[in-house]
Amino acid sequence: MIDYLLLFPYYFVLKIRHFLYNRGWKKVHKAPVKTIGIGNITVGGTGKTPHCEMVARMLQRGSLSKELRIAVLSRGYKRKLKGFHILPEKASAYLYGDEPAQIKNKFPRITVAVDKNRVRGCQNLADKADLVLLDDSFQYRKLQADLSILLIDYNNPIFKDKLLPMGRLRDLRERISAADVLIVTKCPYELNGYERGNWAQALGIRNYDISECFGLRQDRNSAQKAVCGGDKQYLFFSYIDYDEALPVFREGDQRYIYGPRAVLFSGIANDTNFCLQAKIQYKVVGHINFPDHHKYTRANIRSIAAMAAANSTAVVLTTEKDCWRVRDCKDVPEELKKRLFYVPIHADFLDDKQRDVFRTLLRF
Repeated sequence: MIDYLLLFPYYFVLKIRHFLYNRGWKKVHKAPVKTIGIGNITVGGTGKTPHCEMVARMLQRGSLSKELRIAVLSRGYKRKLKGFHILPEKASAYLYGDEPAQIKNKFPRITVAVDKNRVRGCQNLADKADLVLLDDSFQYRKLQADLSILLIDYNNPIFKDKLLPMGRLRDLRERISAADVLIVTKCPYELNGYERGNWAQALGIRNYDISECFGLRQDRNSAQKAVCGGDKQYLFFSYIDYDEALPVFREGDQRYIYGPRAVLFSGIANDTNFCLQAKIQYKVVGHINFPDHHKYTRANIRSIAAMAAANSTAVVLTTEKDCWRVRDCKDVPEELKKRLFYVPIHADFLDDKQRDVFRTLLRF
């Protein structure tokens, strides 16, 4: 009974909100440029940034025209600057947000912009891009993407979850029917066809064709059918892989990454996979966990430096997203800079067939 009372107000607000948009009583805008939206309905940890980078990489490699201009538009969570901004080269995570800064530093040829108002952001990018990737846009009902992609964490299936504050869902489970594409992320490499079929059924997809990566939904309302072009919904399965550690600062001494011991720190929504990956190669002798999108202070740096000093031969590892926030910190000790490395990650599909089918969806 207590659970029900806690969930009811939030559930009621979401129901009314989506009802108003579905009936057209709240306006939905179309961007003046082609858009691909990537998002989730879970609080953090589904892999939005690496999947946004994966799509950007596929667009760059698969473009029939070298003149295709790609942009990424993000809210820029916890950034200092307000309003619309286009990120410069070597963008600061403090000014623009850690995720946009990460994307810009990895894809310098792509235009990366931040704006809480996605409609205005797309309008400002219309003369600078032919296609805009909308980072974390699924709940932003004011703007309808031409292709909407919803990410679901394999380790936290939404059909077993509850709305906030009792669970991790920030939107209604039924909203998955509004997506053109579902991607189950962070899957084990050996996920077989039987298990994929079970996932499709649990997510409400009927007659799922594993080779063509789509099935049919019977729960779409008329508004969703109009947007998605019928009952077809695609379902893909991806994994997150880790690359060789790289120095956070140019002073980084590569010899440290070949040692047997490591100390870790991170400020992301879920660092479980990061820690497990580190334990494959190292004996982890220290770990500090900060909140998601944490802004590192001098006191934090002193704590990290003290942990490193207590383990004088250990490499100091952090996540790729934390790397850009740490670079904004002043007074990082020179000794710590030598030992401080981050672990890059990337997302990809479990097999070539899925990748080929997904690539066809990117051709507007």
